[in-house]
Amino acid sequence: MSTILITGCSSGFGLETAKLFLERGWDVIATMRTPNADLLPASERLRILALDVTDPASIADAVGQAGEIDVLVNNAGFGAPSPVELTDPATTRSLFETNTIGTLSMVQAVLPQMRRRRAGVIINVTSTVTVKALPVIGLYRASKAAVDAFTESLALEVEPFGVRVRIVLPGRSPETRFGQNARPHFRGMDDPDYGPMLQQFIQAVQDDKGPVTHAPDVAAAVWRAATDASAPLRIPGGADAEFWMAEASL
Repeated sequence: MSTILITGCSSGFGLETAKLFLERGWDVIATMRTPNADLLPASERLRILALDVTDPASIADAVGQAGEIDVLVNNAGFGAPSPVELTDPATTRSLFETNTIGTLSMVQAVLPQMRRRRAGVIINVTSTVTVKALPVIGLYRASKAAVDAFTESLALEVEPFGVRVRIVLPGRSPETRFGQNARPHFRGMDDPDYGPMLQQFIQAVQDDKGPVTHAPDVAAAVWRAATDASAPLRIPGGADAEFWMAEASL
């Protein structure tokens, strides 16, 4: 029986991924900062653990409780739309501590056991914003692009040890808490220069009737990354993700 540990399972992509792997017979370790057993169906194959990816002690405790992990999915993260110039330094640090360093810390905590066994899969969930420049999300984009960059090198480093590494890139999703979690960090609406740009950005997102990413799309992409050894390094999650990655020839 294979065991998967997924970070950020309180909602959205992480929660849907946990449900999918449970349905398909895996042992699932669903982690979140505040454990809530009501989010997932009761199962003897499910464990819910507390995990804050920005806290080294929390990481060590969760990984210690988890035991052997066959697949690690680094999904935890948040966004903070704001012009680069106006972004609060504390918000910038939080973005990188959660999205970048949190992912790196989980990799470093779990990889040694995979390397010893000469088997395992690491899947880092980033975003298609890393393949297309957009205003207002520059620092969020940078925090995710950094994960893309080190993941590409990591894949080369651990392949000789039998460990596979993949990146899942979701597109824009109306079903996650991205907007809700980002709202407290939003800056610039009252600025005479940036305000109109922000309004235009918000309106464009609201008016966009094109394809979007749904949580099951990302769960399916994670499944492919975990189970298909022939899958490419970068796997789109969602119809819009497929379009943008094709445009970027990735």
